Amino acid sequence: MKENRLLEMNQEDSTLGKVEIAPEVIEVIAGIAASEVEGVGNMRGNFASGVAERLGKKNHGKGVKVELSEDGISIDIYCTMAFGVSIPNVAQSIQDNIRQALLTMTALDITEINVHVVGILFDAKTPEVEIDQEM
Repeated sequence: MKENRLLEMNQEDSTLGKVEIAPEVIEVIAGIAASEVEGVGNMRGNFASGVAERLGKKNHGKGVKVELSEDGISIDIYCTMAFGVSIPNVAQSIQDNIRQALLTMTALDITEINVHVVGILFDAKTPEVEIDQEM
């Protein structure tokens, strides 16, 4: 069973109230930031998210797992890479993009971002039609 923990934001002026961010929001931000990186084929999902996408509902948190602990926030990204890219360079870009997006949008500092490459996406080439030429 998933624990429903919220992240409380540290605010200097707390007279207006408090701001809490659900872990699902972090999943969505990280998923969008990871899929924006060139070289990422797609994000790994489960059967339910695949069916939902075929029905037209986009799941931006797909392939992202957020862990909240006393040490900080840990994010695991599960993605496929496009064939021919440098996996270490793309993984570094994913980590940088996610860290920057979360810092800009939530002011949260992430302790670790782990990138798990679960496959390679090859180009879907259309079969070439052979044309008979008369000589």
